[in-house]
Amino acid sequence: MLIDGTLLMDLGGFSMFDLFQTEVQQHCACLADGLIALEQNASDPKMVEPLMRAAHSVKGAARIINLDGAIGLAHSMEECLVRIQKGIEKPTGSRIDELLRGSDILRSLADHKSEDEARAWLEQEAGPISALAEALNLPPKAGVSAAVVIAPAATPVAPAATPVAPAVTPAPAVTPAPAVVKVATPPAATPSAASAPSAASDAAVLVSSSSLERLLQLSGEALVEARRLESIRRTLTRAKIAQRQLTAALDSLQVTGRHAGDAMTAVATSRDALDEALHQVEDHLRRGEELASALHNEAVSSRMRPFGDACGGLARSVRDVARTLGKEVRLIIAGEQVPVDREILRQLEAPLGHLVRNAIDHGIESPDERVAAGKTRQASLRVEARHHAGSLIVEVREDGRGIDRTNLRARIVSKKLSEASIVETLGDAELFDFLFLPGFSTAAAVTDISGRGVGLDVVQSMAHSVGGSIEVRSSPAGTSFAMRLPVTLSVVRAAVISIAGETYALALARLERIDRIARSELKTVEGRLTTVIRGEIVGLVHATEILQLKASTQSESADELAIVSVLAGSRTVGFVVDSFLGEEDLVVRRMDARLGDVAHVDAASIRENGDLLLILDADDLVQSALQLLEQGKLRGDEGRSAISKRKQRRVLVVEDSITVREVERQMLLRAGYAVDTAVDGMDGWNAVQKVKYDLVVSDVDMPRMNGIEFVRKMRADRRYETLPVVIVSYKDREEDRIAGLEAGASAYLTKGSFQDQSFLQTIADLIGAAV
Repeated sequence: MLIDGTLLMDLGGFSMFDLFQTEVQQHCACLADGLIALEQNASDPKMVEPLMRAAHSVKGAARIINLDGAIGLAHSMEECLVRIQKGIEKPTGSRIDELLRGSDILRSLADHKSEDEARAWLEQEAGPISALAEALNLPPKAGVSAAVVIAPAATPVAPAATPVAPAVTPAPAVTPAPAVVKVATPPAATPSAASAPSAASDAAVLVSSSSLERLLQLSGEALVEARRLESIRRTLTRAKIAQRQLTAALDSLQVTGRHAGDAMTAVATSRDALDEALHQVEDHLRRGEELASALHNEAVSSRMRPFGDACGGLARSVRDVARTLGKEVRLIIAGEQVPVDREILRQLEAPLGHLVRNAIDHGIESPDERVAAGKTRQASLRVEARHHAGSLIVEVREDGRGIDRTNLRARIVSKKLSEASIVETLGDAELFDFLFLPGFSTAAAVTDISGRGVGLDVVQSMAHSVGGSIEVRSSPAGTSFAMRLPVTLSVVRAAVISIAGETYALALARLERIDRIARSELKTVEGRLTTVIRGEIVGLVHATEILQLKASTQSESADELAIVSVLAGSRTVGFVVDSFLGEEDLVVRRMDARLGDVAHVDAASIRENGDLLLILDADDLVQSALQLLEQGKLRGDEGRSAISKRKQRRVLVVEDSITVREVERQMLLRAGYAVDTAVDGMDGWNAVQKVKYDLVVSDVDMPRMNGIEFVRKMRADRRYETLPVVIVSYKDREEDRIAGLEAGASAYLTKGSFQDQSFLQTIADLIGAAV
């Protein structure tokens, strides 16, 4: 990697292609952002200089590993930029399109796994790449860009924030008026990559992620060990107090004799030695903890990257989508220097891209519509990151028309996801939950940009996967999607709680509040435990029930209880725990892979006193709690009574999506079946062992244990060899259906079967009517 003109060679096991990938990603990001900025401000020749340097650097990097096709393309781009800087030609829209296509091609080289693979791809696409290089050497054609189509890389990376692949469809001969896309930066933000090759002034070196993780673990252990000295200091302090008491006792004896003086002298000597030892330990403790804390903080900081690194492709994405839709959009990126955990940042790129495209397509009006509504022709799209209350808030907000609630309700009813009478009573929070349902879209037709119902599902899945959440707010003045995420995955600010005499932790970012209430305030309504907290009725679940722990005698007799409230979509679930012990910053230690997925446990940590602490999985707890609240009692208790006096046929629904699970449950209940629910294959496996079911309905894609694994596990057990199982999945390919049937499913349906009678008819065919 070239830094300040010097090639850093101390790069461990990194190959030259690894270095090339890193450098080409950096410079192509600079090219993409800078070209868009140049298009908006063509009169400033200084904006071309960093672009020329970026193209030149990519050419040099490609020359080192002999990628001839890339060398020629980068050279043509550099020469074109030189002509623009000298004023020989103007950065027209068509010329910017060609340069962006060149940047896409060069960037795609980083997607390959090896030099040979990248070289083979360049040879395969030599014709189109040469055509683009030649087009860059010719005067630009007014209004029409060169028709060059490049095949995608053989091994593409995960979807990035920008929807534009290395191949860009040529612009039509007659194009609509181009959208006005401006990128604005708040005054406090630093200049973008277009104005300088790097925002950081410090030198950087490549470090493998495994080395970084090991450094972080060691620093955390060092911090724990340093803090354990505190317990030694307390021991010495107690010894000092005991020694003083001994001195006082000897003085009070008023013994006489020749040995009394010697004893007192010995006590005084030991007291002085103890004082000196205690002073040294305190000094060592202070210095050791300062050094360990500094080491740990530096290790944690090394995992952090500026939020702006995830926004590199947004300006390009906004430009392309707005141009396609004929809209005018001003992109504002705020908080570019806000530090974010590199793993969260990596996962943020795709969700940000989905939210931006969704905002432009669904939220922002056409220029004529905006003018008619008394707004400016140019819409504002703001992407902002900020730290708040120990969490990272990432918000995408536009000033469009807002969500059409009438249309949303109509789409929910038309897709038979709920009844019209129920939908009309839903508030905004409950209504907007449907937007995140897989396959759900408010678009009238499927286009290249939207309509498949995938984008928002990806956003919510990402937020939940890192222990975060997402909130939607909408008004006629615009719509906001705000993700609440942990600042880092290495250290978590957690609430330490006591359950059944054991100590656990829950990430504060997932908690809505913690309250203490008198036991007398607990109420049972229709078999469900509830209480009123700040004027709101909150459903309660004893944490001991979820974790299957025996309540301690002390907790059963306590007059005051602690309620930990967790927001679950539009609902709040309260967990009854013994007590709230305080807040701590915990170094996260992932569970050993050999343990598999442990129910309700996310990670572990070591406290300052050296004790091991389990960090609970908030999502897992909520899923189990919602199930208990729906049924009003534990599944095992219900099962025991059901076995003896069951009259209805009983069905188990195994589905991780709350909305889909509820749709299936309601349909079955209306048909007269008794229904239990499980949140994934592991939960379903535990259920079938406790209750005798007549039929099981299962999804395929679920955490912990998927539907195929769940069916195979049942079929491998003689008790469930003949139990009817219906798989209901969004996957409708023939190979998916065959895989489900081969695993042992009795029937395989797609979730489109909810819209007709196929779902209920299939169940009736397998086990008959409900009674």
